[in-house]
Amino acid sequence: MEFGIFTIGDVTTDPTDGTTVSEHQRIKNTVEIAKKAEEVGLDVFATGQHHNPPFVAPANPPILLANIAAQTEKLELSTATTLITTTDPVRIAEDYSYAQHLSDGRISLIMGRGNTGPVYPWFGKDIRAGIPLAVENYNLLYRLWREKNIDWEGKFRTPLGGFTVTPFPLDDVPPFVWHGSIRSPEIAEQAAYYGDGFFHNNIFWPTSHTARMVQLYRQRYEYYGHGKASQAIVGLGGQVFMRKNSQDAVREFRPYFDNAPVYGHGPSLEDFSTQTPLTVGSPQQVIERTLSFRDWAGDYQRQLFLIDHAGLPQKTVLEQLDLLGEEVIPVLREEFAKGRPVDVPDAPTHESLVIRHREGRDPIPGGGEGSRAFEDRQARAAEAAQNATQEGANRS
Repeated sequence: MEFGIFTIGDVTTDPTDGTTVSEHQRIKNTVEIAKKAEEVGLDVFATGQHHNPPFVAPANPPILLANIAAQTEKLELSTATTLITTTDPVRIAEDYSYAQHLSDGRISLIMGRGNTGPVYPWFGKDIRAGIPLAVENYNLLYRLWREKNIDWEGKFRTPLGGFTVTPFPLDDVPPFVWHGSIRSPEIAEQAAYYGDGFFHNNIFWPTSHTARMVQLYRQRYEYYGHGKASQAIVGLGGQVFMRKNSQDAVREFRPYFDNAPVYGHGPSLEDFSTQTPLTVGSPQQVIERTLSFRDWAGDYQRQLFLIDHAGLPQKTVLEQLDLLGEEVIPVLREEFAKGRPVDVPDAPTHESLVIRHREGRDPIPGGGEGSRAFEDRQARAAEAAQNATQEGANRS
């Protein structure tokens, strides 16, 4: 199981002293946070993709991740959202193939639709077509990373004729893809269809909702024949703020929560902590809350925490990383490993994906022979043929 952090890269005024970092400093701070994450023993750093204030640092994830790759050695570098709806799939394919080569395979992506309406027309898209865009664009991206000299035509971009991505993915194996969704079952279905991972940011919604999304993905993953439901590749987010003493954590974090972008000026800190996985308290409370995720999500592969938002000072964020690395993650590693079935896979790495590819075990989109999905398609085809024969007989 891998543990890490993700950022939304907001530039938000610190409500306790009125200071606001510059865009330049926020970007530099983000790189420092990633390097610190590796230093304290975390596995993953992930950045969102945003194009609207106050979210500044994630405006160009492949450049940010490539820069961090040059300054780290082991850290897995991921997007927390790649806007598959408003970013050209050809651009995604080439940018992240390039970053994959530069990082020696330490790149993965979490696909997402984005939930900011005004962003869509800025890139010539319509938010009302969000799901069809995600479906068509990812289908093209999937092919671009696996086929050469592609001829393609769709609804939302110009056709391609004899196109090949340059550079092609490292070792002919694309970066691993997770499909991220907060509320759309269609995206959980898409992840299962391709045999990809499913990531729920696990911040804004109650556990009951997130559990249903994860369960849907697991069921459909098995339906498509990619493995047992318990072997599906699941990632979860989370949001924490810690101090040695829980009362100190609540007192210090409250003004940041109250003024945070997205959920500030809404529910109280206490209500939001009760209704969502937000955990503000001691390291032990974070450990206990995070371990409880397995009760409803099952054994899963990736856990990311949001720790650097809402105007928190850089010094405070780095202190959060120290607490994660020294007191939280070692315990989580040990506890999550207890009782974990041997057939539950670890989080995919480039090395494991290369082995899978060379052994001919890559997932077959839509389900290969022997899957229930394949059997259902065969049955529908036989029924359609029988109906056509009957209609022909009736006409004669």
